[in-house]
Amino acid sequence: MQSEPSENFFSKPQPNWNPGSDPAQLDPSWQAFVDRVRREPLPFDVHLKTFRTIFGGRRPEDGPPAVWVPDQGTIDRSNIMASMEGKKIDRYADFYRWSIQDRPAFWNHTLKQLGIVFTKPFSAILDLTGSVRQPRWFPDAELNIVDSCFNSDPNRPAVITPGPDGDSLSFTTYGELEHLVNRVAHGLCERGLAPERAITLYMPLSIECVVAYLAIIRAGSSVVSIADSFPAAEVRRRMSIAGSSCVVTLDYYNRSGKIIPLYDTVINAGASKIIVVPSVNQNTRLRGTDICWSDLLSNENDFESNIGEGYRTSNIIFSSGTTGDPKAIPWSHLTPIKSAMDGHYHQDIHAYDVTAWPTNIGWMMGPWLIYATLINGACMALYPGAIDTPDYARFIQRAGVTILGVIPSLVRKWRHNGITEGVKWPSIRLFSSTGEPASRTDYLWLMSRTNYSAPIIEYLGGTEIGGGHLACTVLQPCSPATFTTANLGVDFVILDENGIVVNEGGIGELFLMPPALGMSQRLLNGDHDKVYFDGCPAGPQNLVLRRHGDNTQQLHRGYYRSQGRADDAINLGGIKVGPVELEYIIDNHPSIYESAALAVQPEGEGSERLVVFIVPEKRNTKLDVFVLKKELQTMISSKLNPLFKIHEVIISSELPHTASGKIVRRKLRKEISERM
Repeated sequence: MQSEPSENFFSKPQPNWNPGSDPAQLDPSWQAFVDRVRREPLPFDVHLKTFRTIFGGRRPEDGPPAVWVPDQGTIDRSNIMASMEGKKIDRYADFYRWSIQDRPAFWNHTLKQLGIVFTKPFSAILDLTGSVRQPRWFPDAELNIVDSCFNSDPNRPAVITPGPDGDSLSFTTYGELEHLVNRVAHGLCERGLAPERAITLYMPLSIECVVAYLAIIRAGSSVVSIADSFPAAEVRRRMSIAGSSCVVTLDYYNRSGKIIPLYDTVINAGASKIIVVPSVNQNTRLRGTDICWSDLLSNENDFESNIGEGYRTSNIIFSSGTTGDPKAIPWSHLTPIKSAMDGHYHQDIHAYDVTAWPTNIGWMMGPWLIYATLINGACMALYPGAIDTPDYARFIQRAGVTILGVIPSLVRKWRHNGITEGVKWPSIRLFSSTGEPASRTDYLWLMSRTNYSAPIIEYLGGTEIGGGHLACTVLQPCSPATFTTANLGVDFVILDENGIVVNEGGIGELFLMPPALGMSQRLLNGDHDKVYFDGCPAGPQNLVLRRHGDNTQQLHRGYYRSQGRADDAINLGGIKVGPVELEYIIDNHPSIYESAALAVQPEGEGSERLVVFIVPEKRNTKLDVFVLKKELQTMISSKLNPLFKIHEVIISSELPHTASGKIVRRKLRKEISERM
């Protein structure tokens, strides 16, 4: 058994500013510029030039330059400040320290703030009788996490979607949403699909998707989340791993003018029973074993939730690692509490907020958005169409979105393609970004869209921890593409390649320090301890460390910057994929003998780009790189994911290998850096 660390251990750099000290101030020259742009619009080139002029000579030890600081109203209204005042804590650094030094007290307080519903109370907050690798949170408790999503006034809006004409808005209240959830839950039980079944969701994040997600879990079954961009072979593989034969999907949908036949894909994936949400004016002929969504809906508006212990599986989400098969990570009924807590404190979600995030039920931010929004009593805005279009930007404006989630690659598209031109976002009070490392230039541009009135809450974590381990808060100044704090309730250490804690300015691999609510404790298709604990160095005071796989830079004055994955996993547009999965497809090209896929940051920061090294089948053959790149892109799009885009193809005579035959990717990365 490992005891809790002593108070003297926690020696992370203090945040650059804390409530209770003098209010943070912007650089006077930057403040003058912000005042100017709020009076008159200026092209972003002027913003960027001004930023570089003011801060170009800034010393690293001064920390990243802040371009937004919270005013007193933001501080006073924040959820963190409300909890700090309730616990008589004056400084954010002390509040964070409390969250990891006294986990029982912190979580007891947070459960009350979130209104988590337990049908049978817990006998303790945390039991470490076993070990920090296998803690027991809330032992003896029973619950169904969906019950905690419906504590709000039934008449309050829960979901906003585009109206039938595309310009108006449709609102679904909490009461209406719960009735729909209950009707679907009844329908699942009547057809023997609940409880204790695994049901796949393979569809965009729509109102029907949210209803199906909550209904499956309320009825005692588990959701198998699969992104709708995956082809049939990948859907089949994931369903097999999860033990699922039933799928909820659309017959088809229109993505950027292209018809995506989801129903046909699921049939080809081998699903034995499919629940089909029909498109407007579409009469798809279903197989005899399949069910139309309208026929699934029961007339019963009430449903008694299936109750059980907290560690029951509620959701199976896939996250690719460095092996061929994706990792199947089970979320329990407790994992969403972590998601809701992050939304409450770090994204500062209130009941009056409207949240939007360009995500999918196949990735953790889809379930995260559902729980973080509904448990906090807010409203989510769902847009089923393409998010890299002016229509999406206008929907954000019309829906009155106050908290807008983004991913760096999307922001870059918005900026370069003029997607947001002519659109005003006066309601947005903060952005939040996750999925991949961000570019400071792109994120300065994003903040300029609100005249620097909205900060960006950087948020980094993973499916296997149910949320974030690095974040920001609305209490701290915002510098684009940086983090200001460890996530509340989570502790970590950054070690260099020799296992030494890095100093300010240093870069190393970030290791988590269990326990923390939300951390996975098993895998469906792998050895959990081997994946996350074996081979990890010992932490300070010989504490157990858990591998997470992020390279992180410890900046000065309490800031952090993400440096991408420490392992070989590739992060493309916020989606992790193992290089082996890509190479398996690439190597099927008749002209390729061997390949290596890896991700690079061409500018030293920002989104990762896919670079493919190939050795030709015939070494003396000259290949047309342009044609080869196009052919490989088609193969990857059709057989793995159309969202994965090749940045560059490099032809080599041979690839570097270790004595055991493994590709030495660090040498390839060095070669790329020398070419830039």
